[in-house]
Amino acid sequence: MLLKIFFTFLKIGAFTIGGGYAMIPMIKREVCERQGWISEEEFLDGIAAAQTCPGPIAVNISIYAGYHVRGKIGMLVAVLGTILPSTISILVIAMLFQRYAEQTLVQRAFTALKPAVVALIAVPLINMAQKSGLTLKNAWFPLAIAILVGLLHITPVYLILITIIYAIWEARK
Repeated sequence: MLLKIFFTFLKIGAFTIGGGYAMIPMIKREVCERQGWISEEEFLDGIAAAQTCPGPIAVNISIYAGYHVRGKIGMLVAVLGTILPSTISILVIAMLFQRYAEQTLVQRAFTALKPAVVALIAVPLINMAQKSGLTLKNAWFPLAIAILVGLLHITPVYLILITIIYAIWEARK
């Protein structure tokens, strides 16, 4: 089972371009649908937990899933599988980057990847919004949070605390 966890997360780490949020759909497909290790509801709980912890979200989700499947050793194996491909890639790119960074073809390739990365982040965001019960009635709240963080640069810590207080207040009604 540990090898299966390792190779599952190695594949996720190796074949996902665009960072942690772009990995979410592939992680979900692997751990929920293909392997059946956790349910979709547990996966959404894992994403929520992963977002509250410091560090890359893909690593945090792999910690959650690995621990859920095989405890502490499963967690370590999942994390290793997740970070190994990008660690190797970064080392290789760092060695080659100075030599090829100024070439027009390389600069165009990086520019061309930007819209694809945005789409890879937008798709899981839309899926999570649909599955979390987001409606026109409550959509104002995440929009307000996004504006406060993105445009007004208010620290998310305060907003998380306000959200917790608001949720407790709403639950008492």
